[in-house]
Amino acid sequence: GMRTTKCQLLVASLCVMLLGLSIATLSTVTHYGLHFTLISNVSLDSNAYRVIHHTAFYIGICLSMTLILAALLSSAAMVRESQCLTAMGFFCFALAFCGLIPAACWRYTHSTEVEDSMMDVYDFVYEEVRRNTSSFRRHELTAIHEAFLCCGKHSPFGDTTNVENKTCPPGQVHSEGQDCLREIQDFLKKHMDFVFSLLGIAIGFTVYGMILTSFLWFSIHFSSNLYRKGKYILR
Repeated sequence: GMRTTKCQLLVASLCVMLLGLSIATLSTVTHYGLHFTLISNVSLDSNAYRVIHHTAFYIGICLSMTLILAALLSSAAMVRESQCLTAMGFFCFALAFCGLIPAACWRYTHSTEVEDSMMDVYDFVYEEVRRNTSSFRRHELTAIHEAFLCCGKHSPFGDTTNVENKTCPPGQVHSEGQDCLREIQDFLKKHMDFVFSLLGIAIGFTVYGMILTSFLWFSIHFSSNLYRKGKYILR
């Protein structure tokens, strides 16, 4: 009955609240994290990663706020047994669902786009340092090496030793396992897999939230009608 629906909705609302906070935290960590800001701050004429970096942050914050609002409205609707609040909660769950599905689909269909854009930035900085065109680029490359705990890359030119001596952390010996392109790829794969898992869980709970708010709305509606009907008969 209504009591069971309320209990389930309370649990779902708490889970959605936690998911909203998790997505907000992950978006903030991704946006301000050292690994991501180093790549984003590299000054290229067309840094494709920078656009993805900022867009992902704003979408993540919007999704998290929508989920938190849906959880708060659902909780308030459950306490006050308000059809209006229940409908608003359902709308927020539906809105979050409409945002989560494209985000998860983009992650699935563009799985290598973020990796490619980050590796393109690294390639650009590396080649600039190899040509000795800028000391500023050398500082950027050193910072990337220290953040990703890697050292250089396998170059077809075969003249990478000089670059690595100038930009790799002291005592770090170049080996196949420390290839920066591979380290960037592995780091991003783990991060994106975690993001995808979080989005999947959020989608499941938004669908569950929509079902529960629908049940609650109909329960309030019919119980209200029955109450009025009984009242009129007594008169």
